[in-house]
Amino acid sequence: MRRRLPLRSIAGLAAIGLLPLTGCGTETSGPAADNAAADPGNGTGKTIRAHEVMKLTDVHEQTGMTLLEGPTFAADGDLFVVDVTAPAGDPKVLRVDVRKRTSQAVYTDDRGAYTSAQFSPHDGRLYLTDFASGDIVSVSEDGGDPRTFFSGEVDGAPMNPDDIAFGEDGDLYISDSRGMSEGKPVGRVVRIDRTGKNATVLADGMSAPNGISFDDEYGGLWVSELTENRVSYLRLDGEGGVASRHTAIRVDGGIAQTDSIAVDADGNLYQALHGRPAMAVYDRNGARLATVEVPPRADGLESATNVAITPGGTKAYMTVSGPAGGYIYTFDALAKGIRQSNGG
Repeated sequence: MRRRLPLRSIAGLAAIGLLPLTGCGTETSGPAADNAAADPGNGTGKTIRAHEVMKLTDVHEQTGMTLLEGPTFAADGDLFVVDVTAPAGDPKVLRVDVRKRTSQAVYTDDRGAYTSAQFSPHDGRLYLTDFASGDIVSVSEDGGDPRTFFSGEVDGAPMNPDDIAFGEDGDLYISDSRGMSEGKPVGRVVRIDRTGKNATVLADGMSAPNGISFDDEYGGLWVSELTENRVSYLRLDGEGGVASRHTAIRVDGGIAQTDSIAVDADGNLYQALHGRPAMAVYDRNGARLATVEVPPRADGLESATNVAITPGGTKAYMTVSGPAGGYIYTFDALAKGIRQSNGG
């Protein structure tokens, strides 16, 4: 969920002491065509109009911004989101009843800059990536019992964990969104076993990896590289390693950059765009199927960071933020939601 490098919300995070200045639900709905315009003929597919659900946060006076991320559904259908730049004392994790359009605070602390959230299939706890400290923490669904799941270096280098993809066995696959070192990209994909004791680098030399999601069959990982505006595909070997890696999609984002990724039951990719309140939708072969847009009249919104699709349904909920505040928007996805489209 990064801002344009090298300033990914750095001013706001630094203001609350999180980073040095030099660092960087079960609901179903009709088909997506109901809200979609025809392909305009420019290779971007049809346009899907998203609709406002609610305003969730205001710009924080202390950090000068708000940035919603990590939407993920709990079993009861409530939507959990994180506010990356919330200062200590303000809610950093919020629970949203999208039907009643109400929200409540779930969790806060005095240091975390949480960029993603997802419930583990192993223990049912909510896992959060702290981009500022490099830690991964977990809390119970009510926000209690906070635990540090993983902390420290991996292969001699600290992490900047951004997004999470859970394997079927509960292992975590993390986009380590480091940028450049001595002119070379040093971002990584890291796997941490479900005990939190063993961490392995699966891929390195990546350009600020951000979004990460398994494909619909768990055969590989889609990883967006923010500073290259591309999505790479890591084919897994079935033994805990990577069999091959290639650039799968080059995203024409203009001033916007590739943020988080979700995958639906048909294997389609929903690529969030940071710097534009929109998402690009591709099929598994790289064809641009659609662009999800907020209405042009929605002034003061700059980024659509992530999306969650209701498990077993097609109603999608997108986190959108900017100077106007943090919002939840909804649209009809092209296919049903699965685990790969529920948090990350």
